[in-house]
Amino acid sequence: MKFIKYFFFLLLIVIIGVAIYIAVQPNEYSVTRSRTIQAPASVIYNNVIDFKNWPAWSSWIEKNPDTKITYPEQTRGVGGSYSWEDEDGIGKMTTIDTVQNESILQHMQFEDFPPSEVFWDFNAIERGSTEVTWNISGKDLPFLFKMYSTFTGGMEKSIGPDFERGLEKLDSIAIESMKEYSIVINGETTHSGGFYLYNTTSCKISEFETIMKEMLPKVEQYAMVNNIPIAGAPFVYFHKWDEANDATIFSCCVPTPNQVITTSESGILTGQLEPYKAIYTTLKGDYRNLKEAWTKSMNYITESHLEFAENGPMLEVYQTDPMSTPNPADWITQIYIAVK
Repeated sequence: MKFIKYFFFLLLIVIIGVAIYIAVQPNEYSVTRSRTIQAPASVIYNNVIDFKNWPAWSSWIEKNPDTKITYPEQTRGVGGSYSWEDEDGIGKMTTIDTVQNESILQHMQFEDFPPSEVFWDFNAIERGSTEVTWNISGKDLPFLFKMYSTFTGGMEKSIGPDFERGLEKLDSIAIESMKEYSIVINGETTHSGGFYLYNTTSCKISEFETIMKEMLPKVEQYAMVNNIPIAGAPFVYFHKWDEANDATIFSCCVPTPNQVITTSESGILTGQLEPYKAIYTTLKGDYRNLKEAWTKSMNYITESHLEFAENGPMLEVYQTDPMSTPNPADWITQIYIAVK
């Protein structure tokens, strides 16, 4: 009988001790994880700012695919939200504030617990990479919340691995999204031609991209410095492309509404394209897919029993500025190949 009495007495002491231990735990918490992702900040920001994208990289949904998700009319930007229900209860996330491509502030409400604050930081670093920081914090924690945290090993152990897995999946999705592309052979068209400013050179095909990136800005800068209106997207005019000998001759061009008289020392010349019949192809995606777009265009000409126009223009027109459109999947390039 005494044993039972002492047992319950000791059990009571243990319970009181555990209760005191839980009660003196911090009334707030903060968990942070970071990851460097080889993608522009805007690409990652766009994946996070719309809650409809979250299931694709959420580690919680990965572990519990039966989670019931409810979307309201607005899921993107300030005021956007979504809610979920799983075996642990009901929760809701709402976006409170944003700085486009830089940061996102959200509130997470789970059951009747005090709301937690979720903060995202997107720090653009060198070579188009982004350091992504994901933080969750809460304060004024009730006893039951602290008890749950204590018995699950603390918030770092409970949330940290899920943040790490979420960032890992977000990394993969961001990289894959930049690889998306499409090639559309639009068929025959008439290129309107027109005047243009240009500089020209010859080089190895393997050197083309590097040299072109140096030459084209010089033509654009010449137009800007001399207040010359630009009448469309910049383009490259290929005069020769000889893969067998790794050689190309090309001009970097900027269209102008009228003929421009340039100075010889500037290295910038003026030219004119007469209207011509062409096969017109559109690539949406990274420039690394241009070779495939050219190949498909050439095959289309052969399969359609068309004939190349001798010495006719072959143009690559860059409709999108990569500086203002960081995601390569959104770049638009047009190809025009002259035919008879």
